[in-house]
Amino acid sequence: MFILRALLTILLLTRLAAAQEQVSFPTLDGGVVYADIYGKGERGVVLAHGGRFTKESWGKQAQALVEAGFRALAIDFRGRGQSRGPQSKSDDNGVQYDVLAAVRYLHKTGAKTVSVIGASFGGTAAADASIEA
Repeated sequence: MFILRALLTILLLTRLAAAQEQVSFPTLDGGVVYADIYGKGERGVVLAHGGRFTKESWGKQAQALVEAGFRALAIDFRGRGQSRGPQSKSDDNGVQYDVLAAVRYLHKTGAKTVSVIGASFGGTAAADASIEA
């Protein structure tokens, strides 16, 4: 029984070692994005949440990406969590700048490639970011 508990503890600690670390970075329009980063791989993935969610909603997917060798960055859009941005004067709300800032952050911290996965609202933000880029 002791050996089983020890193995489970080691497994749990290994899993926690891949857990997220909170980071923040600026956007081009003067905002600040807070995000959770998982893993250490050279292949980065930005995880952009849906409208009713936050960065924490990506936990299981981020762990799966880490296990596949990726570094995952789950962002909170401006107005969610601690992330913030200036008031927009147009129809868009500036979330495309949050996605672009996340891509830049991953590149600056060593990712050789970066992909973006967006859920619902996050998918629209990712599409708008590709147009803006």
